This record gives sequence, C-alpha cells and structure tokens, in this order.
Amino acid sequence: MSDIPDTVEILEEGPREGFQAEPDTIPVADKIALIEALAETGLREIDCASFVNAKVLPQMACAEEIAAGVTRRPGVLYRGMWLSKSGFLRAVESGLDLTATISGSASDSFLLRNNKRTREQYLGEQEQMLDLFDMHDVGDGKIYVFTAFGCNYEGEVPIEKVLRTAGDLIDLMDWRGKKATHVYLCDTIGAATPDQVRRVVGAVREKWPEQGVALHLHDTRGLGVACAQAGLELGVRRFDASVGGLGGCPFAGNKAAAGNVTTEELALLCESMGIATGVDIARLVDVTAMAEKIVGHSLPSKLAKVGPFTSTPRAA
Repeated sequence: MSDIPDTVEILEEGPREGFQAEPDTIPVADKIALIEALAETGLREIDCASFVNAKVLPQMACAEEIAAGVTRRPGVLYRGMWLSKSGFLRAVESGLDLTATISGSASDSFLLRNNKRTREQYLGEQEQMLDLFDMHDVGDGKIYVFTAFGCNYEGEVPIEKVLRTAGDLIDLMDWRGKKATHVYLCDTIGAATPDQVRRVVGAVREKWPEQGVALHLHDTRGLGVACAQAGLELGVRRFDASVGGLGGCPFAGNKAAAGNVTTEELALLCESMGIATGVDIARLVDVTAMAEKIVGHSLPSKLAKVGPFTSTPRAA
C-alpha cells in the first residue's frame, strides 16, 4: 500500500529535546534566538521547553524564561512538554500553546525501569492528566507510544504490544470525549528500521484506518531518513525532527546516540518526493550553522555541510 501525502507537518524539536542533550550552560538568550530564527524558516510548530524537574534536567530549568522571552510570529505554535501534573500546570502558567497529550510504552520493562510504573499505574496517571486537561479547557490531542520499534531491555517489541498500548490510550481519550488527533509511534531508543516502520505503521493504519499517525524517529544508526521515507510511503503526514540533528537519545544506553531526524534533511526528502512542507530549506541550513555556534560543536546534518544542491558548482 502506498499513500504518499501531498503535505507534511513538522514539529521542530531542537530547542527542547535537542538542548536537553547539551550542557546546562547555554544562555537563555541563545535558546530564544534559535527559536525565533526557526520560526522564520516556514516551520509552523516549535517545541520550546520541557517543564520538568530541574534536578533531573538542569538544561530546562529556564523553561519559564524561554516562554516569556520569545517574540512570537503569527501562525506559529510554540509548544512545551511535561511529564507530570505539576509540569502541566507550569506549562499552563507559561502561556505556551497547549494540546492534550497522553502517553504509554509498548515495553512494560522500559516503563518500569524509567518511570517506576506498571502499565496499569501509568495508564491511571494518564486518566488523571485528562482531568487536568478538562479543568483547563484543553481539547483534543496526541497519543505517544514509546518504544514502538524496540526496547533496550526487551529487544524488538511485538506489534501486538504496540497496538495494545495505542488502543488503551485511544479508548481512554474516547471515553473522556476527546479525539486522538495523532498516534505518535516513537523510536525511543533509535532502533527502528524501514521494514519495522512499514510493518508497525501498516498495522496501526489497518486497525484504525481513519486515525492520524505520526512518527518520532532518531537517527542513531543512520536509518532515520530511510525510516521517514517508509512512513511517507504509507501516508504518514506528521513528523518530529530537530534542526541539524541537534540532541541525543537519553534512553538508548549509548552516549553516542544521535538526536531526532534532521529537520532540513527530512524537508529535503519530502521535497524530492513532491511533498510540500512549507519550509525554506536554504534558510533552515543557515539556522543549523547558528545552532552549531550556540552549542560549540558540529551537528550531524550532512545537508548543512554541503548545502542544498545547485547546478552551479560552488567556488573552490
């Protein structure tokens, strides 16, 4: 089955998930400058900060400062992430754009090791989050299925567990009168292959034909863009990505693990397939250079190193 979309939405993760993998010494002004530059590239949704315990992620201790300091461009959504009720309430106070988000893990071992929760306990906490969303008039939203393509404790996760987790969360939202706008299949540890993406996305689409599907991919083993193409060929219309490949994968058990799929390379892939993203790729490459200056090291993006293809050779 091939169902290549006409357009794709990209959620830019660099300022949040990307900076989480960097030291906590990056000035707030630099983080804000990067967000504002990204908003000038045609991206319409940017994840700006995580509202989490500063002892766990000191890089995000400045979340409120970032939210207050960003000059917002009309038509751009400025998002935040939280993992708890207290984090959500901080996000509400920050004034960032909110959407209902609940999550689960296809791997029970991953959930127990990283969140200290059983599947049933974690699902109960998601129901409590829906109570808060109702209290604050936050409507429909996204479902995240972690470890959809593999777990560093269990290995490859059976598709049946992915479907069970997604089904639990879809049913929970439906019971509470909300619609799951997208089921995010997350390559949490960077283990996905194109064949896995085809099989898992295909199974989700077969079970819920009308349900939006999104992908959160990492490029840990160099297959990120190939996995994205596999998703595009099955009609996936929404992706997370990170400018320059900024960031890392904290759950992969490998300090060398790469960040999300590179935003500019994902946009280039889409363009080569005739899929509109609304992103100015050349401008985004310039922002990658800016991000490299901010973090003080090279980023994984190959496109940023050579620039967009042109029939006119560059001067030697």
